[in-house]
Amino acid sequence: MTATPPDPEPDATPGLEPGGGVPPGATPPESGQTSGLSHPQPIPSKGVPIVTIVLAALGTLLVAALLFALAAGWFSV
Repeated sequence: MTATPPDPEPDATPGLEPGGGVPPGATPPESGQTSGLSHPQPIPSKGVPIVTIVLAALGTLLVAALLFALAAGWFSV
């Protein structure tokens, strides 16, 4: 069993020109668009990204200090 295709048959569609297009005014207008917002969007917090960057930088510095201490022989595993 085969399903019917979602597109209409071009031969059975009224108003088509020979190339398959439609004459001007034969198609419905585009749907309306809403350009405004229903309410103001909340301003995202600036603290979380700053804390994340600071923690990542501290972790990177700690790993670099550990690698330096291992290379210098100050710390042995």
